[in-house]
Amino acid sequence: MEESFSVQATEGASVSITADGYRFALDDWEFGGYRLAQLDDYAHLPRRKFPSKAPLTLGLRARASAASIPGTWGFGLWNDPFGLSLGFGGVPWRLPALPNAVWFFHASGENHLSFRNDKPGNGFLAQAFRSPRFPPGRLARVGLALPFSRRKARHWMSRIVEEDGVRLSVDVTQWHAYRFEWSPARSAFWVDEALVLETPVTPHPPLGLVIWLDNQYAFWRPDGKLGWGIVEGAEGWIEVEEIVMSEK
Repeated sequence: MEESFSVQATEGASVSITADGYRFALDDWEFGGYRLAQLDDYAHLPRRKFPSKAPLTLGLRARASAASIPGTWGFGLWNDPFGLSLGFGGVPWRLPALPNAVWFFHASGENHLSFRNDKPGNGFLAQAFRSPRFPPGRLARVGLALPFSRRKARHWMSRIVEEDGVRLSVDVTQWHAYRFEWSPARSAFWVDEALVLETPVTPHPPLGLVIWLDNQYAFWRPDGKLGWGIVEGAEGWIEVEEIVMSEK
């Protein structure tokens, strides 16, 4: 399939072209705000027109500057659920949504990004999320529970959002080949041609490609503690090359 990529780089971050791919960096650790280096193929599209549908395979090679860069980074497909746009400046109208994603995802220790107690919430993960498009009744339960018991609200979210994931024992500072296959029936992940996860959790389409590095964290822990913010002083880089995305 033919790709058309857009690049986002905030102050203190950069995306640069390398011989075979891209380098994403948090360059200026003295800059005190949110920093993001990102490549995607959906920036100017409404969510309903995101370009990717199953079946699809994504493969690339990647390495990182450190075993755990503060914040998050990764590569895969998602529905940009946390993006908010009201249609100004030529950006399509896009409200927040529940997550649908299939990706390799790194979250530093400040994060806990799972609604389930039996799934990892940080580290380097192979992960898939599937959420219904219109669950107002069940979301109302989450909203009603949240002011009184964040633990109970988190439990209700785990009933709404299907997820599966594993923490990977991979030295991310070395080059590795990463690949996943997304079909209507399953999501399957490989590292250096070794199968690391196969799951029936498969996201609702359409999705968009995203490769990113940022200094953000968020957590909703099993004890109910909820929070988010930026990691001050974060710096580091990831490099990706040989990006191949194909419809099967």
